[in-house]
Amino acid sequence: MRREEPALKSQTAVRGRSYRPADLAREHGISTQAVRNYERDGVLPPAPRTPSGYRAYSTLHANALHAYLALVPAHGYATAGEIMRAVNAGDVDTALRAIDRSHAQLLRDRETLDVVEATVGVLAVTGVPAGAAPAGSPATGRPDRPLTIGHLAHRIGVTPATLRKWERAGVLVPQRGPDTGHRLYRADDVRDAELAHLLRRGGYRLDHIATALRQVRAAAGPEALAGSLEGWRRRLTDRGRAMLTAAARLADHLTPPDGQSGHGGADLLGGRS
Repeated sequence: MRREEPALKSQTAVRGRSYRPADLAREHGISTQAVRNYERDGVLPPAPRTPSGYRAYSTLHANALHAYLALVPAHGYATAGEIMRAVNAGDVDTALRAIDRSHAQLLRDRETLDVVEATVGVLAVTGVPAGAAPAGSPATGRPDRPLTIGHLAHRIGVTPATLRKWERAGVLVPQRGPDTGHRLYRADDVRDAELAHLLRRGGYRLDHIATALRQVRAAAGPEALAGSLEGWRRRLTDRGRAMLTAAARLADHLTPPDGQSGHGGADLLGGRS
């Protein structure tokens, strides 16, 4: 055991001060067992041991823990773990791809929220929660009976094939007649079709429109949904800001200070040292 001590001291000298699990845990308000679990799960690099068998964490591990705990609110536990395991294995490309996917998802969420807000805005302007035609629609008034696909297509100025396409995309969910099996569009279905037509003319994608209308249906109308939009946008903003913080923490971890090498001798942003 004594033969290992000089090597351990040398490694500690290269990578900065030595930390106990309790030191890292105290700084972040987590348990020492959580720190050990992060190492076990590959979130932290393996720690060398003292001659008596205790873990001796270094600045490398402290930076890794900073990075991981910043990645969690930005990307979620699963993606944060994927990023750190890839980094600790020296596979930066895999880590960056995971980050790219997360940023792309945030953008999709923002686009979806934009469509939901536009949908709620249209419903608010019409003043009628179901079955009313949005501004600019050729149809007016609430249908007094379910419409067939041909009648609805004529009402809003599209083809039956377009309505079937919207149904496949999840925009419309018509019922079927018990006797004929034909599609029947009730007042809420007409509302959804008219909204979809308006939003499509505004350049919105079908998948975003489908998500927006599912939100409207799940909230039992636009009024309940409108109350949640501010919180939804705030959460997306918080996630975007968390991604900025996480990027800085991860960059610190990927680039060891003063040109020192880590992760098996590699500066992961600049190749082997």
